[in-house]
Amino acid sequence: MAERRKDTKKRVLKEGEYQRANGTYEFRWRDKTGKRNYIYAKTIDELREKEIDVKRNLLDGVPVRAKELTVNDLYHRWTKLKKGLKENTFQNYKYMYRRFVEPSFGKVKLTEIKRSDVRAFYNSLMDNKGLGISTIDGIHTVIHQVLELGVEDEYLRYNPSDNAMKELMRVRNIETEKRKALTWAQQRLFEEFLAKNGFQSRWWPTFTVMLWTGMRVGELCGLRWEDIDLEKGLISVNHTLVYYSRGDQKCYFGINTTKTDAGTRIIPMLPMVKEAFIAERKFQEEQGLSCNVTVDGYTDFIFINRFGGVQHQGTLNRAIKRIIKECNDREVSKHPDDDDAVLLPPFSNHSLRHTFCTRLNEAGVNIKVIQYLMGHKDIETTFDVYTDTSPEQNAREMANLFRFFNSDLPRLSQEAYHQFTTNLPPLITSFVE
Repeated sequence: MAERRKDTKKRVLKEGEYQRANGTYEFRWRDKTGKRNYIYAKTIDELREKEIDVKRNLLDGVPVRAKELTVNDLYHRWTKLKKGLKENTFQNYKYMYRRFVEPSFGKVKLTEIKRSDVRAFYNSLMDNKGLGISTIDGIHTVIHQVLELGVEDEYLRYNPSDNAMKELMRVRNIETEKRKALTWAQQRLFEEFLAKNGFQSRWWPTFTVMLWTGMRVGELCGLRWEDIDLEKGLISVNHTLVYYSRGDQKCYFGINTTKTDAGTRIIPMLPMVKEAFIAERKFQEEQGLSCNVTVDGYTDFIFINRFGGVQHQGTLNRAIKRIIKECNDREVSKHPDDDDAVLLPPFSNHSLRHTFCTRLNEAGVNIKVIQYLMGHKDIETTFDVYTDTSPEQNAREMANLFRFFNSDLPRLSQEAYHQFTTNLPPLITSFVE
């Protein structure tokens, strides 16, 4: 029987273990490609702890070279493989990664990342960088996809960023706030203010079209005169204008296909929409304005600024902020002692899209028609995200339910009917009567 190998302290060395001339230790093995690999340690105990990780990696099929890979290495591979994203979305992802991840977390080795490291990084973005939850969520989207690639390529056993955003929001007691539609009263106030108030009237055509078509802001800004048929009253939504801002004092525009295949659609014009297009054309003719830009071969855009350039989301949102302030200042001045006076809440141009969808829902429009007009790929989006209901609508529907059963079944006695309606909430009673 061959004598077993031992180190200088007479300890038996296992297969693959060796003591080096300087007294340190090494472990040798071959991977599945036949390549020889080594790890080193100062003591035999430290070496054997490392061996456990090596053997576990071999059993799990995790390549040994993963120990040298960083998050940044995997990110660069992800950018080459990622397909199916809109160019604007992809550019935003890359920008956020380069700015917030690459200089710090990106340098961490894949095999050293723990779940707690991801959570600590997200907390540092919020506490030290002052980032909002929506920005961190965008960063998380990239990190999660990058690390998921590591799992697919067997560099990692699991994705350490799984559920990281949920835990961050739970610990911080943050709830995702759903965008809310304007109420009827708020919408009427907004439209009335736009129609009657000086410079703000310049925005009436733009926001009227947005409010009564439900178009996404990129679809509206990219709309050309050739995309509308005033005689037939139809709007062809077949592309979207994207706007890039990279913090380098430059703005970039581009033309993309619509957000989804369902986004390509024909929207019938309501009378106020047709009137808005006519008003916009008349204004531009009177002011001698015309579109003087071409974006990816597209030109003759309808909604332009005073220089003949295309509008974009930032400009429209800033305009809405000014309108909200001036409108509310006027209303407070008119009703200084009325705590119940209607005022405009903070909202963005995307809220107008929600508002249109909610109005369609309140009008009882078929849900499949709403899905088509909004350009939703999945009807779940129409159900869950956009169709808010008001207390008045809920009351009206309950009143209709009451009428149906009271007319279809044997009628209640006068006494029972009186007792039932007496106990109804006042809002429902108003619709029943």
